[in-house]
Amino acid sequence: MATSKESGKGAGSSGASAQKSGGHGPAKRGFAAMDQNQQREIASKGGQAAHQKGTAHEFDSEEARRAGQKGGEAVSRNRAHMADIGRKGGESRQSAHRAAAAASAEGGAKGNRQGGGKEE
Repeated sequence: MATSKESGKGAGSSGASAQKSGGHGPAKRGFAAMDQNQQREIASKGGQAAHQKGTAHEFDSEEARRAGQKGGEAVSRNRAHMADIGRKGGESRQSAHRAAAAASAEGGAKGNRQGGGKEE
């Protein structure tokens, strides 16, 4: 069993951090506490330094292809997602086909009316 001295110490330390963050988990510290612009500046400097040093990683086309292939494999495992994509593509193609057919039918009807008047 914890003594009142130990439990008071633990409660005080967690209460202080909860107070700093507004009651939602521990308070942010260091890099996480900075605003986004400061984080970007620091990260940018790190990236520039890595490029100057020659240790920065750059994708070649083959490596990028393999990475994209892995992502595609991961997505395609979700059968419901793939079925949804296919359904949307079919609906899109069908509606485009219907719109084209309607436009050509309308254009043909206008042409017949105009052409019929000229021939008489």
